Amino acid sequence: MRLLEGESWKRLFTTFQSSAFRLETLPEYKVTSEEDEIRRFLAGEHPPSDMHYSWLDTIRKGGESGKSFQRVHVLTSPLSDYIRYEFEWAYVFNVRAGEDIRILDLSEAENPGLPERHDFWIFDDSTVVHMRYEEDGVQIDRVHLDDPDLDQYRHWKEIALANSVPFVEYYTKHR
Repeated sequence: MRLLEGESWKRLFTTFQSSAFRLETLPEYKVTSEEDEIRRFLAGEHPPSDMHYSWLDTIRKGGESGKSFQRVHVLTSPLSDYIRYEFEWAYVFNVRAGEDIRILDLSEAENPGLPERHDFWIFDDSTVVHMRYEEDGVQIDRVHLDDPDLDQYRHWKEIALANSVPFVEYYTKHR
């Protein structure tokens, strides 16, 4: 187990071979760099139509070289302010850039066997990074797991993808 920060963290998103998958399970993530945007969102502002942030470049460049980025966000209705912000100020743009984002709303279905409050990335179905958060959504750290149960993480990925709907479908229905 080793902590990932800075360049070692960023490098994972450019050095994987084919797939990067993220499972998100929290109703809120407290990210200092998003505070101003969240304030603007809550005040009724809309994101700029030409919104740009570095993650979009990462998705586009990866897609151009045949890599896939997938994410499933497990949530319940009613949506938290943070998730509504994330939908309008991030996911809409991420999808346009090529990220396959899906939603699993557990207020409409039973949990199909996914872990609760256990966020992770799995790269190429072989490298797992556990994303650890405080109860309120403040990130504690990112931990590269040395000997994860890969079958379990792959299984969670399969369950999440099989039981979720495309973001655009969910967003259109629940706007």
